[in-house]
Amino acid sequence: MLQLEGSQKRYLKRLAHSLKPMVHVGKNGVSDNLILSIDRTLNDHELIKIKFLDYKTERRELSKSIAEKTGCELVDIIGNVAILYRQSPDKDKRKIRLKPRSSTS
Repeated sequence: MLQLEGSQKRYLKRLAHSLKPMVHVGKNGVSDNLILSIDRTLNDHELIKIKFLDYKTERRELSKSIAEKTGCELVDIIGNVAILYRQSPDKDKRKIRLKPRSSTS
């Protein structure tokens, strides 16, 4: 899984600012079908927002679980909205170009 550094997360947060939530977590919680839907949405868009309509107090734990199950990076949680990013494995389909990580070890 891709580990994002601070500048990359800030860049993705700026890009996500104008996005509308594409997936909503409601009364059914984080089901297998919801995970599949998030996975497909990440394949199509790379950067998405998820809105928690229910389970608001568990949103941080659920967001981490979603990120783990879909192999994406949790960029941030703002209010009841989580921002997720997963780079497309197909270089031709990539919409977002991240600057390479700095090589300071």
